[in-house]
Amino acid sequence: MSLSRRRFMSQTAAVTAGFAGLCSFTGCASGPTLSGQPRRTDFGPLINDPEGIMDLPAGFSYRILSRTGDAMDDGFLVPGKHDGMAAFKGPGDLALLVRNHEIKGPDNRQSAFGRSAELFANLPEGKAYDTGSSKGPMPGGTTTLVYDTKKQELVRHFLSLACTEHNCAGGPTPWGSWISCEEIMSRKDDKHAQDHGYNFEVPAIAEIGLADPVPLKAMGRFNHEAIAVDPQSGIVYQTEDRQDGVLYRFIPNVPGKLAEGGRLQYLVVTNKPSADLRNWNKVPEHLQGGGSHNADFEGPDAADFQIPLGKPMNVHWADIDDVEAPKDDLRYRAFKSGGARFARNEGMWYGNDAVYFASTTGGQNVKGQIWRYVPSRYEGTHDESKDPAKLELFIEPNDKSVLQHADNLCVSHFGDVIVCEDGGPVNHVLGVTPEGGVYKLGRNTMNNSEFAGSCFSPDGTTLFVNIQKPGLTLAITGPWGS
Repeated sequence: MSLSRRRFMSQTAAVTAGFAGLCSFTGCASGPTLSGQPRRTDFGPLINDPEGIMDLPAGFSYRILSRTGDAMDDGFLVPGKHDGMAAFKGPGDLALLVRNHEIKGPDNRQSAFGRSAELFANLPEGKAYDTGSSKGPMPGGTTTLVYDTKKQELVRHFLSLACTEHNCAGGPTPWGSWISCEEIMSRKDDKHAQDHGYNFEVPAIAEIGLADPVPLKAMGRFNHEAIAVDPQSGIVYQTEDRQDGVLYRFIPNVPGKLAEGGRLQYLVVTNKPSADLRNWNKVPEHLQGGGSHNADFEGPDAADFQIPLGKPMNVHWADIDDVEAPKDDLRYRAFKSGGARFARNEGMWYGNDAVYFASTTGGQNVKGQIWRYVPSRYEGTHDESKDPAKLELFIEPNDKSVLQHADNLCVSHFGDVIVCEDGGPVNHVLGVTPEGGVYKLGRNTMNNSEFAGSCFSPDGTTLFVNIQKPGLTLAITGPWGS
């Protein structure tokens, strides 16, 4: 049963108070722009990088602060496949960067424990979620990097979540933690000692330490990608990386304490139950059949109406049960019951008083969409219908020269959405203004790997981003506020 408005707001007071400084805490935006800073539309053309790694505009530079295989301060190795990240305020000039590693297991080639898992014996007891089989423990999880933004130096780095699998993205919380999401539906078998497909909470801390590997089962078991938290309510929004996925929200029983359970819901377009928001004229041929991101295209294989840009739609939410979904059917059940369908929802971030998220293969040319969700004043209560939440198609360029397969994203301290491409053969970091203008901020000239994990330091001086393969984390500085 929904909480009364009074009871709900009293429970969320601590969350909201804790979020009051989240812009300075994580480098996000709380409004259209920071006071006194002009809104940017472009930082200028990209300049060729003589090192052949990342082209940037004039006045900008990068440092590589972490590589796959580097020795960390806890005796483990930097795992591979760097993915989603967020940066938190640490002591003094320190930023606490929590980073995902999207490794399927067992894959000791990119594990923190070495090629023969020889370092696994050094892991403290009780800190491994899935010890796996004789072939080795699951290699996914998170690492934490403590970075001095004034000196632009790495202070220390260490393993912070161990032995999960295929940790893709996630999101920061107002109470100072990172939610790491598993984008996989592995079951306990001859390779796995545990089921997978869950979220895990990792506190952002400056000293070496490992999170307790507790799966947040009430948040649902599905192909998780990213989350975002509404600071006014403590509600958590979740994306599902499937060609026919839905959008979820989790209403915790106690805001800020996700492990204490709550209700899982799916989004419904109020005047169009079972809406197909992919804007496809038909299911693209190259997306039919197998593949890690493909599914059985149940229901209509063509959008029955097209979503225009910039036209907010009233939406509401409906409960769903059996959230651990042993048949991997949450999205099917939600769609049949009225839930809206999306094309591979991936990156998600709260900023500008809204939740932005990317549909990587949405749009008529299957090049990607970015959506904006504006919560109700009464989000999560019986009174939501008095002021319905709004969903708006923010951009859909349908032009690969503008944007191709938006993936991870964040909202900057100057109000623009910073987007990582995963489209190949050339990938960019892009900026999108609040008006929907798109500009190129960086280009991968090293290889055709995706960018991932874009996020700003809390002081706004540094943009962190990953090149997933071979696994590099870069710190980018320049005239962000000019």
